[in-house]
Amino acid sequence: MASLRNEVLRLYKSLLREGSKFSNYNFRMYALRKVRDEFKEHKLETDPKKIEAFLTFGKENLDVVKRQVMVANLYRTDNLVIERKTV
Repeated sequence: MASLRNEVLRLYKSLLREGSKFSNYNFRMYALRKVRDEFKEHKLETDPKKIEAFLTFGKENLDVVKRQVMVANLYRTDNLVIERKTV
């Protein structure tokens, strides 16, 4: 069970890391919020089969996020007002 927990934590960190690579503020915040919400929703799950299914789903989504980050960063736009640093 400990190795399953470590795998879940690794996936969580990987999804957060990849989601934070979006150059677009809205995409980045959505990805981070979605990851946190999904993991929080299932944090009390104890059935190993369900956890394995969630892990598989999460790994598939990690691949999707990686591709989306790559594509989204090809078409960079100016930063939003909320992202600009004030002097």
